[in-house]
Amino acid sequence: MGETATSEPTGPSRTAIDPALRSIMSDVLALDPEQVAEFDGDTGLFGHLPELDSMAVATLLTEMEDRLDIIIEDDDVDGEMLETYGALLAFAEAKVIEG
Repeated sequence: MGETATSEPTGPSRTAIDPALRSIMSDVLALDPEQVAEFDGDTGLFGHLPELDSMAVATLLTEMEDRLDIIIEDDDVDGEMLETYGALLAFAEAKVIEG
């Protein structure tokens, strides 16, 4: 309770991943934080958000690695993980748990 992701040596908790991912998306894609706050599990990402083009994907994944302290291998990346916000969040949670 009240712990921040930076104070947890093993990385952010599951409950910290969602707001962190929303912050990353807002920063990388220059989206209004209020717009990102309204994303739900079915919100379309790649192919639905004009800001999320192929160049932005690389930046998004790099920022996810840095802020969530995860490693994303090239073969981890596929269209399904970028299809919806829910899929991207599930991917990020799995990578954090994987360590």
